Amino acid sequence: MSILNNTRELQRIDAAHHLHPFTNTRELNGRGARIITSAKGVYLNDADGNRILDGMSGLWCVNVGHGRKEIVSAVANQMEQLTFYNTFFNTTHPPVIELSRLLSEVTPPQFNYFHFTGSGSDSNDTIFRMARYYWELEGKPEKSIFISRRGAYHGSTVVAASFGGFNSMHKQGGLPIDGIYHAPSPDWWSNGGDLSPEEFGRKVAAQTLALIDGIGAHRIAAMIGEPIMGAGGVIIPPKTYWPIIAQGLKERDILFISDEVICGFGRTGQWFGCEFMGTEPDFMTMAKGITSGYVPMGAVAVSDRVAKVLIEKGDEFTHGYTYSGHPAACAASIATIGIMRSEKLVEHVREDVGPYLKEKWLTLADHPMVGEAVMEGLIGAFQFTSNKSARAGFPEAAKIGFTAREHSFQNGLVMRAVGDRMVIAPPLTLTRAEADDLVEKAARVTDLTYAYAKKQGLMA
Repeated sequence: MSILNNTRELQRIDAAHHLHPFTNTRELNGRGARIITSAKGVYLNDADGNRILDGMSGLWCVNVGHGRKEIVSAVANQMEQLTFYNTFFNTTHPPVIELSRLLSEVTPPQFNYFHFTGSGSDSNDTIFRMARYYWELEGKPEKSIFISRRGAYHGSTVVAASFGGFNSMHKQGGLPIDGIYHAPSPDWWSNGGDLSPEEFGRKVAAQTLALIDGIGAHRIAAMIGEPIMGAGGVIIPPKTYWPIIAQGLKERDILFISDEVICGFGRTGQWFGCEFMGTEPDFMTMAKGITSGYVPMGAVAVSDRVAKVLIEKGDEFTHGYTYSGHPAACAASIATIGIMRSEKLVEHVREDVGPYLKEKWLTLADHPMVGEAVMEGLIGAFQFTSNKSARAGFPEAAKIGFTAREHSFQNGLVMRAVGDRMVIAPPLTLTRAEADDLVEKAARVTDLTYAYAKKQGLMA
């Protein structure tokens, strides 16, 4: 059977049996799914023999690159010794003990306790319960409300999707649940108007604190936020934003949750995004890069402040998952952290490839169809616009982002479309030569999308 025929047969079987996440299945089945068959380093191979630069690290997660035999061997060795055992019922095992110790070394100093989950969504659901339980133990059960932000993504379970600020998710399943409020997004390009980024950052921070004061700080358990909004389009807040928010939460005795699912484990050039932004959270949500995506895993970093109350005042915390601290997942995470340390990947992002890629990536903003280009560490985006001076977008029906995404795949690069915005988060192992390849391909995609937009009469 030829590769082409095999591809079509795989697509047929996929269409007959597979319901994809975040997908219009009818439309996908009409054109056939893209089939990735192998990967090495920062490159993917598909069933038709194409080589594609993985500009999204799988799904923001393959931080140490594809095909690392060290992780594969660590998982295999662990499964030969202890395939599975749970961490319920007064029981533990060596891999989860070792991982807990390692995490206490690489996370900010206030974190010495960790609760393990299966994903970032699970982790945020865990924090929801844990934060409310904390305030109950402190004799303040009325502190039960959570603040999130419009345009934020925190997962797709019921609580996590409610934390998120997407109407497209909320209109399915009766979300958000009660007790969650959404503050404005710190998206300067879309909402900043005539304000400088610094002025806009102060304005949005003040609006957020005003929302909190209107509700009543005595009723609010915590605020959750990504240091940099990832799936919301790589929205990098102005530098004035997080310091005001963090200080305001501290003054109001409101817990702060830093969702590090995307920004954690080196993505920003620091181990965690909160360190990059200068905040000191009470919880951190972790997943994706914790195992470099090799095995599903999530975790909650619990600050000493919170853990002390849970331990000294609490009884049984009636929450957990069958796969909390799965031995194989722990082995994958231990190996991942070992690679990041031995290869100095955080420093590589901060001091070498991150600044190199950023300098080249920002030149995309010179294109007549690009309104802004942004990047910190190895997470970046550029914004398509029909009119640069007016910061105008495109009609939703034009599907400019989706058009660019297809051009991107066809030209050997994975970029993600978020509306009219194209985002990247390549593996932290990216070399300068691979960064050149990425930017060259992104520029070609931009030219092709511009030609399409002009032909459709979409440019002002």
